[in-house]
Amino acid sequence: MLLQASGIKKLYGVEPVLDGINLQIQERDRVGLVGVNGAGKSTLLQILAGEMSYDGGQIFKAKETTIGYLAQNSGLQSGRTIREEMMNVFAHLIETEKELRQMEEQIADPALMEHPKKYQELLDRYAVRSDWFKDHGGYEMEARIRSVLHGMGFGSFAPDTPISTLSGGQKTRLALARILLQAPDLLMLDEPTNHLDIATLTWLEDYLRSYSGALLVVSHDRYFLDRLVTSIVEIERHQSKRYTGNYSRYIDLKAAEYESAMKQYEKQQDEIARMEEFIQKNIVRASTTKRAQSRRKALEKMERMDKPLGDLKKASFSFEVEYMSGKDVLQVKNLAVSFAPPHHLFQNVSFDLHRGETVALIGPNGIGKSTLLKCLTGSERPASGTIQWGTKVKIGYYDQEQTNLNPSNTVLEELWSHYPHMEEARIRTVLGNFLFSGEDVLKKIAALSGGEKARVALAKLMLLEANMLILDEPTNHLDLFSKEVLESALMDYEGTLLFISHDRYFLNKMAGRIIELHPQGVEHFLGNYDDYTAKKQELEELSQEALEAAGNRAQKQENAAESEGKPGINTFEAEKQAKREERSRQRKIAALEERIQQLEAEISVLEAEMTKPEVYQDYIALQKHQQEQEAKKKELDEAFAEWELLAAD
Repeated sequence: MLLQASGIKKLYGVEPVLDGINLQIQERDRVGLVGVNGAGKSTLLQILAGEMSYDGGQIFKAKETTIGYLAQNSGLQSGRTIREEMMNVFAHLIETEKELRQMEEQIADPALMEHPKKYQELLDRYAVRSDWFKDHGGYEMEARIRSVLHGMGFGSFAPDTPISTLSGGQKTRLALARILLQAPDLLMLDEPTNHLDIATLTWLEDYLRSYSGALLVVSHDRYFLDRLVTSIVEIERHQSKRYTGNYSRYIDLKAAEYESAMKQYEKQQDEIARMEEFIQKNIVRASTTKRAQSRRKALEKMERMDKPLGDLKKASFSFEVEYMSGKDVLQVKNLAVSFAPPHHLFQNVSFDLHRGETVALIGPNGIGKSTLLKCLTGSERPASGTIQWGTKVKIGYYDQEQTNLNPSNTVLEELWSHYPHMEEARIRTVLGNFLFSGEDVLKKIAALSGGEKARVALAKLMLLEANMLILDEPTNHLDLFSKEVLESALMDYEGTLLFISHDRYFLNKMAGRIIELHPQGVEHFLGNYDDYTAKKQELEELSQEALEAAGNRAQKQENAAESEGKPGINTFEAEKQAKREERSRQRKIAALEERIQQLEAEISVLEAEMTKPEVYQDYIALQKHQQEQEAKKKELDEAFAEWELLAAD
């Protein structure tokens, strides 16, 4: 047990934010923390990290446990360079390395050899410090820094780049890189996938899946949660509940739980109705009075169930079109954008959109995806190329930065100023559908959270009734439940949709076609995100096969040259064999990671079952569960040992 929180309570004034939160984190746990925006997820992480006080309950932490906490959008503020900041994580190892170098100089001093006792003491001390340096990763720190910086998108950055010159998103990614290098026993991350492109997201998932410590993660990324976590803790109505499995499993369990509870409640209600009817009919009859009184006593003693609470109120909206566009909606030809002429951000971009299509635009951060959308809406001018809109196209644009919201307006004024001829009652009804009711509509835009601003922007977009929606990261800032509502609304939308997203679940559900943006143009892929990754894998394998075929031809030429007595290159076959072995190693590592995750989930299920009365009160059943648990833990340790050997190669 690394950490245990029992009955945690947090009040803001007299209003509870958290009331009776229970949480246990064990070694190598992978826990996802979910709940609607405002449920108290970030508050709980701050309390566990010791950065916020709490009003009730207890927190127990193992004495040696180290905890690392990264708040949402917490950019790294530092006067150091990238390399200096990352090396500072290993200050204790660098100090030890200096000690070792000093000892080596002393060992090489001939004068010390004249004092055998002192010389032996120095050798012993050197051996101890050298072993400590090795055991704590002293020889791997440079490689770890390079690996993490490359994975987090800093591979092309000069090591002496001052952190102060980075953008806000880059500073956030660098803060995440630093905490990964620190490798605490318990790593707590609040929305770590914000500001990450798909390639970085995939790398982060793989890194965290093989992380040796425990993880507690707040995320609204369902794909990320499904791949990473083995249990979900939901905060709802100020309280917590734990579910075994990933996010999709949690959704199924919660739905089944609600259905079962509702059946039990309805069954009891039917029983109560029958008893009350019997009492009413028979209480006045002499022959049946005693039976009726007996039923009344039974009814009074009955422990009545509360009606199961359904989901919290969700946003509810749909996108209608005022009129249909023509069949050909958009034609883009040879578009180029310059950031410092004559240098292009991208060029040779060409694509078409047709009525009713749902198209995703993807690519790494900084490639110019948002800039391309702004060119389409007319807020940016391309350096060259043409943009031709079709007939009767009415554009609705969602800006991820929310720059089209006036901070000084109230929520009500923001909508009314754009739709002045609409009645106030209609505006309030629309805002109610987006979860703004009562006094909420009088809040200033400047005072809203990211999720609330997103809902205001979506409300404005809905009222526009556009037949062409251009959406830049529409799921950013939305909680998991609001994302589902947005997906449902867009699935029913009859217009044309072009969107940017790094939410792979959203891409899978929405995209009918994917356009991948590169500096030299675009690639087109039919289908959703899974289809895209499968096609990319297929192209990569074909490319690899082509390289190997070229290598075989080169080898034949080399052999022919050698048979003629000419010098040849003898390293190719060895390189090819090394590549085969590396691919084999990577496949084994991936298979082990899958098995480790499966074993961890199975152990979690056994632990949950052992807390049930029907198990722990039955000695034979409990013993069977314990034996099975021990066997799986042994297999898990063996899998970890094998993984560590392969990963270290």
